[in-house]
Amino acid sequence: MFLDLMMIKFDDLFEFSLKFFNFVKKNPMKKVHNFYPGPAILPDYAYEQTIEAIRDFANTGISIMSISHRSKEFDEVMMKAQQLMKDLLHIPEGYSVLFLGGGASTQFGMVPMNFLKNKAFYLDTGRWANKAIQDAQLFGEVIIASSKDADYTYIPKDYTVPQDVDYMHITTNNTVVGTEIKEDLDVPVPLIADMSSDFMSRPIDVSKYVLIYGGAQKNIGPAGVTFVIVKDEFAENIADRPIPVMLKYTTHIGKKSMYNTPPVVNVFTLLKTLEWVEQMGGLEKIHKINLEKSQMLYEEIERNKLFVPKVKDPKDRSIMNVTFVMAPEYKELEKDFLDFAASRGMIGVKGHRSVGGFRASLYNALPIESVKALIEVMREYEKAH
Repeated sequence: MFLDLMMIKFDDLFEFSLKFFNFVKKNPMKKVHNFYPGPAILPDYAYEQTIEAIRDFANTGISIMSISHRSKEFDEVMMKAQQLMKDLLHIPEGYSVLFLGGGASTQFGMVPMNFLKNKAFYLDTGRWANKAIQDAQLFGEVIIASSKDADYTYIPKDYTVPQDVDYMHITTNNTVVGTEIKEDLDVPVPLIADMSSDFMSRPIDVSKYVLIYGGAQKNIGPAGVTFVIVKDEFAENIADRPIPVMLKYTTHIGKKSMYNTPPVVNVFTLLKTLEWVEQMGGLEKIHKINLEKSQMLYEEIERNKLFVPKVKDPKDRSIMNVTFVMAPEYKELEKDFLDFAASRGMIGVKGHRSVGGFRASLYNALPIESVKALIEVMREYEKAH
C-alpha cells in the first residue's frame, strides 16, 4: 500500500511537471533587454549562485541571509573577494581592498574628512562629482576645474594641477550625460577616484591612485556594498581633526572590512560577479567586448537620421553610458520612440530626468545581443519615420 501511495504521488507530480513544462513552452517569459543605469544587470552566474546560497550557503543548511558574518564560511567569502579583486586588477603590495556600507555618497564626505588638511583639487565633470565637491568644501579649500559651462558634455583638459594640494579627486564616468575619463591620469599629487560606474570595465593601473572607491551596483554587484582600494601608507596620514571610528579608513583596514557587520549577501554576489569576470578572461577581454558594444551603438546613432549623440567629442564619450537625443527636427517623437522601444523589450533607455533624451547603459554583463537588438529597434523606427 505504501508503494501504491508513493506511485500515486509520483504520477501526480509527473503529470503536474509535464503540464507546467508545456505551459512554459507555450508562454515563454517576455525577452527584455536591461539598459538600466544602476542598479544594473549582473551575470546570470551571479544570480544563480546567490539564489543557491540563499537556499543553503556552503552546505551549512543555513541561508546566506542568516549566516553569521563571523563564521568561517563567510570569512572565506570575504577573503576570496578581496584577493580576487587584487588579482584581477593586479593591485600592488601596500594596498588594502575594503567592502563597506554607505555607498559612494558616504565616501564623498569620508575622503575629505580623512585627507583634506588644507586644500584639494577636484575635477567637476557632472552631478556626482559636484556632490563630492560640496562635501569636500565642508573641510577645506577646494580648487575646481569644471565642464559645467557646457552642461558637462566634455571632460576638462586645459587645467593645471596645483602641486600644493593634499590630493586630486576625479569622477571617472558621468552616468547622467555620458562622459568618461578613459585613462589613468599622471598627476604630481595623490590621486583619488570615484569609479562607481566604470569600475572593472577596463584594466587600470592602481599604482597611479592612492584611493579608488565606488558603489558596486553597476559592474560588480548589487546595491548595498561599497568597494574601496586604498594605499595603506596614505590611509595612515590623516587630517588633524576628530573623526568617528567608523569613518576612518584605518579602522576598516585593521579589521579587514569586518569592524561591523558587512553587507553579507551583497559581498557574496560581488564575489560571484568577480568570478564571472575571471571566467570571461579578465579585464582585457571584458574591455574589448565593452569597446565593441559601445562602438556599434555610437556608429548607429551617428548614422541614423533620427538621433544625435549627446557628447560631441568621441574621445570624451562614455563606454558605459551611451547618451543620445532626437535630432531637432524629430524632437516631438521622443516619447513615442521610448514607448516603441519599450514595446520591443528595451528597458531603461530613458535619459536622466535632468537631461532628457535617451541613455543606454552597457555594463559588463549586458550581452552584445542586447545592443544589437536596440540597434534594430532604432532602425525599425527610422524606417517608419
